[in-house]
Amino acid sequence: MAHKPPFRPDRRLFPFDSKWYESRVGPVHYVDEGSGPPILFLHGNPTWSFLYRGIIIRLKKRFRCIAVDYPGFGLSVRPEDYDYTPADHAGVVAALVRHLDLRDLTIMGHEWGGPIGMRVAVDEAPRMRALVMGNTWYWPLDAWYIKTFAYVMASAPMQTQILRHNFYVEKVMPAAVKHPFAEEVLHHYREALPTPKSRVGVAELPRQLMEAALWLGDLADDVRDKLSAVPVLLTWGIDDVAFPRHFMERFREDFDDVTIRRVDAKHYIQEDAPGEIAEAIGEFLGEVRA
Repeated sequence: MAHKPPFRPDRRLFPFDSKWYESRVGPVHYVDEGSGPPILFLHGNPTWSFLYRGIIIRLKKRFRCIAVDYPGFGLSVRPEDYDYTPADHAGVVAALVRHLDLRDLTIMGHEWGGPIGMRVAVDEAPRMRALVMGNTWYWPLDAWYIKTFAYVMASAPMQTQILRHNFYVEKVMPAAVKHPFAEEVLHHYREALPTPKSRVGVAELPRQLMEAALWLGDLADDVRDKLSAVPVLLTWGIDDVAFPRHFMERFREDFDDVTIRRVDAKHYIQEDAPGEIAEAIGEFLGEVRA
């Protein structure tokens, strides 16, 4: 299937070679850098593998760092016959994990990358070594402010703002970092979503905060049943209003071994504190037996 990515990243900011996996819905973009035990990095909304550049640069001398763009995000295909649900994304990522035959695997998930990564970890449990989760969740959400956010973002006026005016990149992202984006960095998020048609996946995920409640309920049960013994590192931005600190308690309830590293960040922790996160991952995996 012919696929032309929306733009070419600047190698000064994203100095990685693009790789492509021919998924069931078309070409999926990922980077695969370094050598050693593998770490799979999974993004949220409206980001892509570019989000993890500062962490990959710091860890690739010790680990094999793989970061993927879901269909509809980053440089990946925008298929028309695809629902852009977290279940769909998890299926594509799990197929990539099997394709690459990743073993002794650590999965890092941020925001929607958390439940997507947890689903992959459940389905590919024998491959797992550890989990790194940052400002995320994996259970049905019932906080009033999240329900309100989901309702507003799923409304027709806000769907129009997301699709026509790239609301997530132009308004949500700048408000969700402690350190303002350099213009060339924001450009890489903007250029990955150049047209209304390219933003369908971004527009769908806030709707899924409520629409995926049954899927999340099943996932939460599976996590408790099948992953509780997997060591977990939480790298948590302490100034994130979307996923405040009390979200970490659920991880402590469901997992036997939870390490916490609080980082000086808002929601997009990889932009605010890549050095802190990379250091925490290196220390954590140094203590986790392969």
